[in-house]
Amino acid sequence: MDHKLSVLVQIDLHGAYVRLVVTGCVTEANQHALRPLVARARALVPPVAVTVDLTCAEHVEAGAVDLLRWALEHDDAGAGPVEVLTAAERSQPTHRPVTVLASHRGRAGAPEPLPRSA
Repeated sequence: MDHKLSVLVQIDLHGAYVRLVVTGCVTEANQHALRPLVARARALVPPVAVTVDLTCAEHVEAGAVDLLRWALEHDDAGAGPVEVLTAAERSQPTHRPVTVLASHRGRAGAPEPLPRSA
């Protein structure tokens, strides 16, 4: 299997953030190639927020993500924050739970509405 990765660098015009969009396969063997790119992105306009976006990658090994996060946390040249996004983190729901419709209330066997959170 061909485990190559490709990186697109998106830079905010105001220098507030840099996003590294990774495609292809991220493995334990090739994840180390992302570290110099993150270091260069952090050096552009310190303290810039850097996001390593793995949500578009075809294949991501969990061990590779762990190794990458560990290396970025222990980087001595860390100027700004670095966030690593994976497809599992992206697919989390962003809305509140839906309550039962008013027309179903009072019906035998109908579930009670969920409490609304503030």
